[in-house]
Amino acid sequence: MQTIDLRGVTCPTNFVMAKLELEDIEAGTTVEFLLDDGEPVKNVPRSLKDEGHKLLGLQEQDGYYTLLLEKGAD
Repeated sequence: MQTIDLRGVTCPTNFVMAKLELEDIEAGTTVEFLLDDGEPVKNVPRSLKDEGHKLLGLQEQDGYYTLLLEKGAD
């Protein structure tokens, strides 16, 4: 599983970076995103779901969140 650390990246840059990272990943692959609390954890999961990706889970860690996602079809 690939982990993409977007902590410290502000909205909407974090969503743009997430989209760019997903371009190089095969459909059906599980990806883990690390997100900050606040706007990032509210906006990025919703936006990625709207792009056709499947959200598998969102878990709070020590001051940040882990989003598990399955990449949708291209």
